Amino acid sequence: MTDFHEALDRRLLLALEEQGLERPTEIQATVLPPALAGRDLRISSPTGSGKTLAYLLPALQFLLGDLPSQSEGPLVLVLVPTRELARQVLKEARQLLAKTRLRAEALTGGADFRFQQSLLRRNPELLIGTPGRLIDHLGRGSLLLSQVRILVLDEADRMLEMGFREDVMTLAEACPAQRQTLLLSATLHDSRVTAVSEALQRDPMDITGGLPAGIVHQRILADSQGHKDQLLQALAVDSSGRQLVFANKRATAARLAKLLQAAGVRAACLHGELTTEERKAVMQRFNQGGLQVVVASDLAARGLDVDDIQRVIHYDTPFGGDDYLHRAGRTGRAGASGESILFVDASEWNRMISIQGFMQIAFAPRSVPGLKARYAGPKKQRASGKAAGTRKKKSDAAKKTTGGKRKADTATRKPGKKGTGTGKPAAKRARGRLKAAPTVGNDGFAPLMKKKPGRTESSD
Repeated sequence: MTDFHEALDRRLLLALEEQGLERPTEIQATVLPPALAGRDLRISSPTGSGKTLAYLLPALQFLLGDLPSQSEGPLVLVLVPTRELARQVLKEARQLLAKTRLRAEALTGGADFRFQQSLLRRNPELLIGTPGRLIDHLGRGSLLLSQVRILVLDEADRMLEMGFREDVMTLAEACPAQRQTLLLSATLHDSRVTAVSEALQRDPMDITGGLPAGIVHQRILADSQGHKDQLLQALAVDSSGRQLVFANKRATAARLAKLLQAAGVRAACLHGELTTEERKAVMQRFNQGGLQVVVASDLAARGLDVDDIQRVIHYDTPFGGDDYLHRAGRTGRAGASGESILFVDASEWNRMISIQGFMQIAFAPRSVPGLKARYAGPKKQRASGKAAGTRKKKSDAAKKTTGGKRKADTATRKPGKKGTGTGKPAAKRARGRLKAAPTVGNDGFAPLMKKKPGRTESSD
């Protein structure tokens, strides 16, 4: 598919035109034909590739077809791991539905439960939600899923990492068996994702998309945490564009935000312990240009909808290629150019090599003037590029010395139980030690001795 006009309703086309979207992205062009045909799909595509529209467009096209005049419960259900992603999907869905009478709503934790019940009573055709809150409504009878025709699991890998597997399976079981299921994940090779797919999908088709071509992938070597701090400050001060910094831990993200603020950079932190209102305030400032840098953990950054991010900095090397995929996809969106810079110390070298293999990319070396690292990579590398082991082999002389000592020890042992060095059984040796124990003086503090049977005390 090279043009949206080939398969979409005129009302959707008008909404796309208002957003300036005339041609599908690579992932959209690949997903739309089989999705419109009702095929179950497993889709792997990074953030920023247009994956949200890739599943929303066929779902909404279905809703604009011949549907029952009244239905109890949603016809399309989208499961997402975080509130931010739910809000982003809802925003895009409402933009697409602007020329129709169809309704879309989102249910997430942290919002008033009774208000959400009132939203459900309006019977929205498209419902987006986080598994935990949807389970609450399902358990209280305010949510019915018996009419669901299309089930979407967006960022399924992250939902499973967060422990939502049981909730996801419960929600899926409440939907009709005859439905279309679309599963989106950073990687399709995760055993947990595969298990869920096998349980919920029928002969799914795999579709994989890569990162946008406009992203430059670079690495900067670092000697220590202090060196990384200096590199981050230098890059943040040097650029006037929006930058997103990722850390593996919440505490690290909070510390780095304060570090940048002390350096005069307009920065803020985004982590899981912030309230919904605090997170909204941070993102609003970032969108409106009030912040230059947002430092975030991986989970907190899920669902961020920010355009024109010039640079993504990975302060900590991510633990896997799927995490790198989601991080780097925040820049270079909609055909724009962007930078993805990875800080790498000696302990992170092998992770960087694994990410290169997973992503099929090569990180270009980069340095910051005046802050070049002493560390230049491992001295010895395997064929894969990972650091070679440093285990030393014993010399022949050491082997002979060890062997001779072992033989000498064996020769001096007396025949008997192996390893004891004596010919007596263990029980006899223990009794011998008791008999040989010195007697205790009769000073009034000795422990009482047990009388032997048949012996009487003498009277003086």
